[in-house]
Amino acid sequence: MAFVESAVVIYLRDLHYPEGFAFPLEMMTRRHIGVEIGREAATIFMLIAVSALSGKRFWEKFSYFLICFGFWDLFYYLWLKVAVGWPSSLVDWDILFLIPLPWIAPVIAPVTIATMMILAGLFIILLYKRGYDFRPSSLTWVLTIVGTLIILYSFMRDTGASLYQQMPLPYRYDALLAGEILYLLAIFFAWRNTVSKSRPKKEI
Repeated sequence: MAFVESAVVIYLRDLHYPEGFAFPLEMMTRRHIGVEIGREAATIFMLIAVSALSGKRFWEKFSYFLICFGFWDLFYYLWLKVAVGWPSSLVDWDILFLIPLPWIAPVIAPVTIATMMILAGLFIILLYKRGYDFRPSSLTWVLTIVGTLIILYSFMRDTGASLYQQMPLPYRYDALLAGEILYLLAIFFAWRNTVSKSRPKKEI
């Protein structure tokens, strides 16, 4: 999946950026934008389908979704690096997603988030392997939602660069860091709530 994604992006960049991908962004046709949005939605559907077949309970399925999504994103950049030598560094800007607005950020942002998704998924699976029922607390939900909103703000706040062919404003690394810290806190409180409110089940 990651290789297919990177191949499509290589073709799009050859079409719209024959001299090499760079900001300011080129305006895509409505047809291409529509196809791209459909492709992104289809990719998410495939990830959901794989995770739905991989676990028995909701949180198991969700954990496999996080792991699949994380590895897909990391290998997407790996294949781009192998195929065309891009990105040259983790601070190169990229278009991350198009729904509901274009998301733009340096590559280090999706890479670190993808890594955290993999670790969070493995954390949930490890709890199940040890016999615990994963039980995120209300505080976990609040921290996760607030962290996600902060990070999405860092991706979509610069509409000038994403929609109007302007050079991007300096990226809000502080927002990225704040969101990821909230994610780590959410994982910690989820672990504490899980081990305090559920007893490990003995395997038969």
